[in-house]
Amino acid sequence: MGMQRRKLLATGAMAAGASVALTGCGAVKNLLGFSGGDEKTAAPKGDMLQQRLKALEARSGGRLGLSVQLAGGERGFGYREDEAFPMCSTFKLLLAARILHLSQLGEFPLEQALLYEKNELVPYSPVTEKHADAEGMTVRALCEAAVVQSDNTAANLLLTLQGGPAGLTRWLRTAGDMRTRLDRTEPQLNSAVAGDMRDTTTPRAMARTSLALLTDKKGELNPASQKQLRDWLLASRTGDKRLRAGMPGDWIVGGKTGSGENGTANDVCIVWPTKGMAPMVVSAYLTGALKVDADGRNAILADVGHVVGDWYRARR
Repeated sequence: MGMQRRKLLATGAMAAGASVALTGCGAVKNLLGFSGGDEKTAAPKGDMLQQRLKALEARSGGRLGLSVQLAGGERGFGYREDEAFPMCSTFKLLLAARILHLSQLGEFPLEQALLYEKNELVPYSPVTEKHADAEGMTVRALCEAAVVQSDNTAANLLLTLQGGPAGLTRWLRTAGDMRTRLDRTEPQLNSAVAGDMRDTTTPRAMARTSLALLTDKKGELNPASQKQLRDWLLASRTGDKRLRAGMPGDWIVGGKTGSGENGTANDVCIVWPTKGMAPMVVSAYLTGALKVDADGRNAILADVGHVVGDWYRARR
């Protein structure tokens, strides 16, 4: 391990010590199942949305969770919002936010290089494998690799920098997230064993925390860090066949996916349905989905994205 990295890791370890009025065209309203009455106050029947999501869940053979959180405190919706699901690589969004936060505090510059060796590489490290035993990578580049390419070694190096899995969990607690927890590193955290609470979140917790990190003007990240994190999410294409595939084509979508064992596929997206308007965050988690293969799981998440699109259009 290089001296530069040791010094930086030591510094990082210390740092870790109400109802909405709804209008819409009849076709969309019928699709979602509106109650009768005055069109200005008609609301979509929650059970229709639940039925559509329940049907997708049944098709998968597993368990589906969804949460839609809107900026400004507007009411969203969800399905199994408060049940625990394996995070898999969606934790990398939170990890990158933590690194940006520590850099804001002056713990290290994002342009500081970290040196690492080939024996530290773990499976699926398409970016970091090119720089081992060489010039290393900057903290910024590691964050980009972890979020945009889901590089596992990059995530592990960044975890060490900020105090390990426990360090990330502690920070999330101080940020107000009482449900999300990280216990292991890549790739072990992807085991997704049913009933195992390690490395889990809830759809609501992930969506709320992500929305706050990405948009809250008085939150953990300053505007420059928020923009950087949003830019990384927008640059990622790992979710092109998941939620965004089912959302309206004119929506602006950035996201962080996760995949694991036991039929697990996840997607957390920041979404701008209208350019210039406040975004929303959509988190979808699918696990135990063994009736379908990887493509089938992608298709189910795309259909979840379609449900979200229908819901949003109707509420406008």
